[in-house]
Amino acid sequence: MVTPFDERGEVDFDVARDLARFLVAHGSDALVVAGSTGEGSSLDDGEKLDLFACVAQAISAPVIAGTSFANTRHSVTLTTQVASRGVAGVLATTPAYARPSQAGIAAHLGAVAEATNLPVMLYDIPSRTGRKIHSTTTIALAQKHANIVALKDASGDVAMAAHTKFILGDAFDLYSGDDAMTLPFLAVGAAGVVSVAAHWAGVEFAELVAAALASDPRRAQQINESLRPSVEFESTENYPNPVPTKAMMRHLGFAVGECRLPHVGGDDALDARAHDVLAQLRSARD
Repeated sequence: MVTPFDERGEVDFDVARDLARFLVAHGSDALVVAGSTGEGSSLDDGEKLDLFACVAQAISAPVIAGTSFANTRHSVTLTTQVASRGVAGVLATTPAYARPSQAGIAAHLGAVAEATNLPVMLYDIPSRTGRKIHSTTTIALAQKHANIVALKDASGDVAMAAHTKFILGDAFDLYSGDDAMTLPFLAVGAAGVVSVAAHWAGVEFAELVAAALASDPRRAQQINESLRPSVEFESTENYPNPVPTKAMMRHLGFAVGECRLPHVGGDDALDARAHDVLAQLRSARD
């Protein structure tokens, strides 16, 4: 979920409540708050804790809190505080920039898991962090820490994801962390997707997952094709995620504001593209 900001660049909790309720009403089974799409790296701890509590109070669906940074000690400190804010789980991301070894990644993620009794979803996104969580590392972490129960995989490595899921079985949930890879990930045992474009196409993503899990490949392919313009829109070189998502939500009437630096705002061209993408999606619905 994107983090709404007001005209002064401060978190707008009223809009956050409304947006959270909209997302749950339109196909999302749970919400990740203060993740990468939520500009978690641009929020301070107080803002995150208040945002976790705000969204958790606004919806009945689970809230997953983004609590990790490159700094392990900082990650542990924040993670110890989130249970009291009503969240249902924690998203633990590979430490960025430091580029640790697999042993270092395992120690970092293990420390986050040990800081809470909440369920933990690992997040593998090497395009942002510079390091991939190897399948052997994920398996070892899940076997050692009972509360590490899921993986959001944005590595694009379907073969290794399939291996991880096969070894860990039904006790461990695999999720695509990349909208474009949802269908192939579902084919190797994923339970769903942690999505960006579900901000405006949540109904379609829910239908895609349902069709794939019901072994209706033709229907899943049709829905996947209808989502292609949305997936292409959600992040580009000139407009990286979450800039397009905020443009789309403004187009839908949510005063989410612009992104904080280092992201810069959108422009008329992006707004026009948001209009076209939504029109294409609605046309496909009809």
